Amino acid sequence: MHLAVDASPLLLRSAGVKNYLYHWIVALRQAVAGDRVSPFPFLDQIGDLNHEQSTLAAWETIPRIAFLLGSNYGPGWLMALANRRADVFHATNQVHHPVPGMALTTTLHDMTCWLMPELHTPGNVEADRRFAAQIAAKADGLIAVSENTRLDAIRLLGLAPEKVVTIHSGVAEAFFDVTAAEGQAVRERLGLTKPFVLNLGTVEPRKNLDALLDAWEALGRDDFELVLAGPMGWAAGATAQRIQSGVAGVRYLGYVAERDLPGLTKAAAVFAYPSLYEGFGFPVAQAMACGVPVLTSNTSCLPEITGDGALHVDPRSVAEIGAGLGSLLDSAELRASLGTAGLARAREHFRWAVCAEKSWEFFRRFT
Repeated sequence: MHLAVDASPLLLRSAGVKNYLYHWIVALRQAVAGDRVSPFPFLDQIGDLNHEQSTLAAWETIPRIAFLLGSNYGPGWLMALANRRADVFHATNQVHHPVPGMALTTTLHDMTCWLMPELHTPGNVEADRRFAAQIAAKADGLIAVSENTRLDAIRLLGLAPEKVVTIHSGVAEAFFDVTAAEGQAVRERLGLTKPFVLNLGTVEPRKNLDALLDAWEALGRDDFELVLAGPMGWAAGATAQRIQSGVAGVRYLGYVAERDLPGLTKAAAVFAYPSLYEGFGFPVAQAMACGVPVLTSNTSCLPEITGDGALHVDPRSVAEIGAGLGSLLDSAELRASLGTAGLARAREHFRWAVCAEKSWEFFRRFT
């Protein structure tokens, strides 16, 4: 079969969706047995993953963005022409209309624009609601990245349950393969001299960093450092000012290059991620793949993804976050136990090869 995948988020600044698409397309191509994957728009070479900018050079990106806009706002035959040999078109929320004459599928990443619209920009909310009406409601089949996302989508969008399947995302092999020596090298390059608790992700309201900072300040630990890594996102406002003005025992690294993330994660004593809601939660799955003990929320998909490989807390309780961090920092035995359990779970459940194999099974329903 011939699968066309909307890969236009690779041309934009993006985090989780871009991570998913990049590694998923690579894995789908590696799993191909007489099948073909064509990333749209004209992205046969998808470049190198970079969350802050396009995976292609500017001169390659601009005409492809122009074609996407023309396809969305111009004549419908443009999409049909670009994907004319495909049997299935897999859309993202960057595409406004189905492609005539072929099966339509999509991936559901999370439902926060419905459950917590205040944690998104108005533009994101509008884009997701358009996507729900123009793509998800008309899709022949949908992939949900977690069972929690699947159930939320069925309930909130009124989707037929039999159309939506759960296929967990994977973790890049670099996180499974990284060594302690590589972690130490990244620590030295970034000037991290103390043992540290790591939080990785875009600075935005949904990531709940103020609660984490409050918990850290209340702990008053000077034997560990809290390290925050990730770019500034929308509505960072007071949180950004707080981080950048300097909090005792806290280091803010900003955006860390993709190549350094496995080593940085591996070097952490604890990975802390008290997010208010996640659809899958790549950072926690990556930490588990590194064998790093995880503290995360007891909400949304996070208990499903982490299982017994994490300590779960109420993300809205600063006291619970602080108590959980204290327990982990005080007990090397607990850290080792959680790290071992998390690694075993990640190895079993979160491999891109497994995700790709299940995805091809899903797509063959429509040929």
